[in-house]
Amino acid sequence: MSAAATDLLALDRAAQDLLFRAARTANTFTDEPVDEEQVRAIHDLVRTGPTAMNAQPLRVLLLRSAAARARLLPYLSAGNRDKTASAPLTAVLAADVDWHDRLPELFPHRPGARDWFTGDPAGREAQARLNAALQIGYLLIGVRAAGLAAGPMAGFDTAGVEREFFPDGRHRVLLLMNIGRPGPDAWRERLPRLDYAEVVRTL
Repeated sequence: MSAAATDLLALDRAAQDLLFRAARTANTFTDEPVDEEQVRAIHDLVRTGPTAMNAQPLRVLLLRSAAARARLLPYLSAGNRDKTASAPLTAVLAADVDWHDRLPELFPHRPGARDWFTGDPAGREAQARLNAALQIGYLLIGVRAAGLAAGPMAGFDTAGVEREFFPDGRHRVLLLMNIGRPGPDAWRERLPRLDYAEVVRTL
């Protein structure tokens, strides 16, 4: 991006770099812990990101202990095990398919909104997945805003992780995310990105 184009953005250049240009998906981490206060600060920053009907279906399970991590590792693809075992924190990111139960609290100006979804489990799950995915995007940016690196991963046995950590049956695991300070050789070479003209059309 040219300097002139950068000046059109409200964030200063350092913040732009922190959140986007200099940020990468981390594959190794130091052993510096990610404490509860940091995670709370990230949540406080990103929780106002919009979701349809203010549904907020994302649920986050933090795996800190070695015992908790050991329960996860058998469900990961081989390429994801070592970096997850050595990361200071792993988040299991899931969508609550019964998110509509919270609508009286979260969407109070439509008192009957919960009833719209009671008999539509497939529709509820579709909404849960879409809006939780939006929230995962906000979370990724929040992790970077905290000066940390994120390593999102999709290579795992979804059904196995759900059985292990969410036996209630009301959660759908969408993604795993390792979080911490980047370690040695954390970054791979940045891959190509599509140009504006390949992505954007105007009618």
